[in-house]
Amino acid sequence: MPYRRPPCRPQTPAGLVPGAGLCLLLLTWVLWFWLLTPGSAIAGSQVVVASYEGVINPVAAEYVRDALDYASAVQAQALILQLDTPGGLDTSMRSIIKDFTASPIPVILYVAPSGGRAASAGVFLTLAAHLAAMAPGTNIGAAHPVAMGGGEMDKTMKEKVENDSAAYIKSLAEQHGRNVKWAEDAVRKSVSATEKEALSLKIIDLVAEDLPALLKAIDGRAVMVGNRKVTLHTAQSSMEPFSMSLRLHILKTLSDPNIAYILMTLGTVGLLAELYNPGAILPGVVGAISLILAFYSFQSLPVNYAGVLLILLGIVFFILEALVVSFGILAIGGVTAMVLGSLMLMKTDAEFLQISWSVIIPVVAAAAGLSLLIVGVGLRALRRKPMTGLEEMIGLVGEARTTVAPRGQIVIHGELWDAVSEVPLQPGDAAEVTRVEGLRLHVKPVLRRKEA
Repeated sequence: MPYRRPPCRPQTPAGLVPGAGLCLLLLTWVLWFWLLTPGSAIAGSQVVVASYEGVINPVAAEYVRDALDYASAVQAQALILQLDTPGGLDTSMRSIIKDFTASPIPVILYVAPSGGRAASAGVFLTLAAHLAAMAPGTNIGAAHPVAMGGGEMDKTMKEKVENDSAAYIKSLAEQHGRNVKWAEDAVRKSVSATEKEALSLKIIDLVAEDLPALLKAIDGRAVMVGNRKVTLHTAQSSMEPFSMSLRLHILKTLSDPNIAYILMTLGTVGLLAELYNPGAILPGVVGAISLILAFYSFQSLPVNYAGVLLILLGIVFFILEALVVSFGILAIGGVTAMVLGSLMLMKTDAEFLQISWSVIIPVVAAAAGLSLLIVGVGLRALRRKPMTGLEEMIGLVGEARTTVAPRGQIVIHGELWDAVSEVPLQPGDAAEVTRVEGLRLHVKPVLRRKEA
């Protein structure tokens, strides 16, 4: 047979497999594009905006964490946290700062709106952000630690807490290139500053009228996020609000000491109402739910349980006032116990965690009035003549149907009853029921039948 040459096949260079050239080409293109991207800017075109107003507590910490997780998931350029706070709990503040530090995207803290503030824990959060801004008419400062244990700290403990807070805030200021001296004075001397003073003292990075102005002002700025430098391009970025979930809204409301105080008082009065009026059901249900919610609130608040006991004692005094003739002494004792308990309930010197007088006075008055009303209604119900059952027969007047001497029958409300009378009765005589024994009535004559 004649020799047939095999068909020609493209030769692959040694060491390479088919398709490797295409892979190298794609890899080169990706590296070229990445190297030409200025400042390794984040590719996202949107900025997530989270807003929080109120005390820094576990709810605030969870909300900020959720916002950071969402912003990272959608690959946003940055997270703007609009903040207005009087301060809060140290543990929650440190948790938020840890989340700031671990964030893969820049965190921009914006103290707003006008009239807002970043006090106490808010100062730490502002200094810990990658960029810090304030709106006109806002202020920052007064970060001196306060006692959370129900009184003044001794000198040694006060120095320890103060030194720890000062060292922490100095490290935050140094890390982000802010005024270390002022930061320390904010802790040790409780100094404060307006937005203009904060800018001139290099406490913050800029002042912005509103969020759109803030996005334009930070455009082109470079910040260090972890070990890498990130350049922001926000002039044309869209803003996406990050709302607080319904669950966190409810928990935030319950974390208010005034709400917790009202719930505890309402729960106690409701349960007492159910005890003195069995079968009412609604007061018991409302009271039980209110007490459970109050105890949940107390978990996130610095509660002094001596205050709780005084409030409960005050309500007990109100109830005893309706049962015992004390000439008002128990009522006065109840008001005194409730007021003292209300003042002692939150064991902290922090003003924003104290119960307001505008809440204490109406709640004490309402608790006194409701307790007296509930006990009064209960006592009247106990003393009221029975309207059903055999007991209802006592006092009714019937007519003898047969001779009752001592046994016979009488008619009451058209019903024929066996009756017993110590005084003989003739048919037609009126008889009053004095006692019920099983299905037999004990009667006495009311009007004798006239003799002819």
